[in-house]
Amino acid sequence: MPRTLQTLAIDGRFCGPPDSANGGYACGLVAQFIDAPAAEVTLHLPPPLDVPLSVERSDEEVRLTTDGNLIAEGRPLSDLGVAVPQPVGLAEAEEASRNSPLHHAHPFPSCFVCGPNREPEDGLRILPGPVEARELVAAPWMPDASLPTEHGHIAPEICWAALDCPSGNALMLLGDVGTAVLGRLATRLELPVDPGAAYVVAGWPLARDVRKVDTASALFTEDGTLAGFARARWVELRTEALT
Repeated sequence: MPRTLQTLAIDGRFCGPPDSANGGYACGLVAQFIDAPAAEVTLHLPPPLDVPLSVERSDEEVRLTTDGNLIAEGRPLSDLGVAVPQPVGLAEAEEASRNSPLHHAHPFPSCFVCGPNREPEDGLRILPGPVEARELVAAPWMPDASLPTEHGHIAPEICWAALDCPSGNALMLLGDVGTAVLGRLATRLELPVDPGAAYVVAGWPLARDVRKVDTASALFTEDGTLAGFARARWVELRTEALT
């Protein structure tokens, strides 16, 4: 039988849509209870903000619940099955971000990760845009000192969040995908992420099945070393195009 490990709450700062948590951040919180090189977390309901959430763990999975409702469940993985492309240079990522359509058209402009309405040292302000001559989107990211840390490095749940939105922002490359929300995220972190260092985050589409779109993302250091990567499933909610 699962046993309750602890109760946690997701602070309102870490929202995606205004009334629920950023999906990647919530998935990263679940993943911290999974002892494996990689983990996959499935979201069943929008993770609520500022309410007690119970963490339960068995030998095979971790569950996040509230009032008997299953919010998310995670499991260990040995392999994500994702081929990571060549890294995007920092200058390329800066140019792509400057030209990102997210600056003027965003379904959730207050999103902790990619919301253009978030101030520096409040949100991550990762606003990916298409990279010229490549089938991916990218943006720079310089984690700041306001972010949660663990042993001096950026906390893993923040890194999960940073990999979440670029995988969804990659949907802009498909042109006819409406507003979508995260349904599942699998992530492997390869290196610690340090406050004040420069990184590049990239995202790209993998496959589409009607309203479900599989995508991937990667986090690179300034010199192109892979710091982490992810595979995601996004579920389209409406028919308006993102671009």
